[in-house]
Amino acid sequence: MRSFFFNDELFDTMNPIEIIYPLIESKHTISTDSRLVKEGDLFFALKGGNFDGNKFALNAIEKGAFMAIVDDPSIVSSAKILLVENVLQFLQELASYHRSKLGIPIIALTGSNGKTTTKELTARVLSIKYNTYATQGNLNNHIGVPLTILSIPLDAEMAVVEMGANHEGEIGMLCQIASPTHGIITNIGKAHLEGFGSYEGVKRAKGELFYFLSRNGGSVFYDIDNNVLTELLSSFPLGDRSIPYGRSINHVAGITSKNGRLTFNLSFHDSNAIEVNTQLAGEYNIENILAALCIGVHFGVDREKAIHSIESYTPSNSRSQIVSTKTNTLLVDAYNANPSSMKSALENFSQIPHALPKVAILGEMLELGKYSEEEHGRITAMAEQMGFEQLVFIGEKFMANQTNHLWFISADDFMKYIKHNPLINKFIFIKGSRGVKLDTIVGSL
Repeated sequence: MRSFFFNDELFDTMNPIEIIYPLIESKHTISTDSRLVKEGDLFFALKGGNFDGNKFALNAIEKGAFMAIVDDPSIVSSAKILLVENVLQFLQELASYHRSKLGIPIIALTGSNGKTTTKELTARVLSIKYNTYATQGNLNNHIGVPLTILSIPLDAEMAVVEMGANHEGEIGMLCQIASPTHGIITNIGKAHLEGFGSYEGVKRAKGELFYFLSRNGGSVFYDIDNNVLTELLSSFPLGDRSIPYGRSINHVAGITSKNGRLTFNLSFHDSNAIEVNTQLAGEYNIENILAALCIGVHFGVDREKAIHSIESYTPSNSRSQIVSTKTNTLLVDAYNANPSSMKSALENFSQIPHALPKVAILGEMLELGKYSEEEHGRITAMAEQMGFEQLVFIGEKFMANQTNHLWFISADDFMKYIKHNPLINKFIFIKGSRGVKLDTIVGSL
């Protein structure tokens, strides 16, 4: 219990959750952006490095918000404002309280690469049998996960919650909020090295999910062919609560690319080989598919229906998308990038048979800290060995490595160039960190 103001009165005995949670139950939606407030919303005045939501609380009320939750006493000038000690902490506590009302399995999903695609595939598969809720968009951090939990309806039967992190301790904190019953780490790569400090830091951070599940009776799905994950898992006493999947178990074979889209065969101990024809580009998606199948089958989803659901999934948001334009064929994987995902994606692009000459457009990889120059140099050297007709690099971190290739400081500069020097009849691969905004160049190609 703590003191808070509401309707100009000081309360010492009632937890503010007892005021706000019934409003959420009665369908008042949460907003954290005053520009997007709708009539009846609950506006949470969050603070960040470059903004203070408290300053926009009254504006949110004027736009129709039912109530604003703030942590700046000077803002309390309306009966519709609730003052708490810390808005973010209150949002997280509210989410934990809602989680306690949900008697359902929650599958927490994290990893350096592939977590969003795996989340989407897993949710599709589980939805065959269950009323399933999954993280929307990229709401996977210390703000996004609470918002995701609070969005899960009380009649949901299953939830898939994506968790991202850029420093140690964050996954553990998100687990305390979401209380997952099951978990999966897609892989562990060189992502967010600036925040984690090193690859070992990445492993420790992702391992926080295994630690939480091992201490709280949860279960883990894991890729048995991934040595990093199996070694990490050996540190936690999960016993028969660890459920394996992988190419060696499912006997993956016949991997091909049909018009850039992944096709492969699966064999199960109780059936003949099954051909899986996906709308995804990239052999690296096999592990994401096997994870979704493993989770679905574990929860009793019919295997053939699960495979059909995966085959019908069409990626969006610049994740492994094949896009045909009037002049080119594009493989757009511009949602994000780190050295591990860039390496896998480049290898995949080089191996896809295609009649058109290949061009790779690579955006810089952010949040690598002291490893940035080394990793960008490594990717440059790798791309140069792949025999593409042309290489295009975008972003400051690639600049030091360029001599014989096109280089631009920004996506905008590239679009200015391409307007007068168009690429025509090419198979073009596009990948870079989200902050480089390579998704904006698709319309120019």
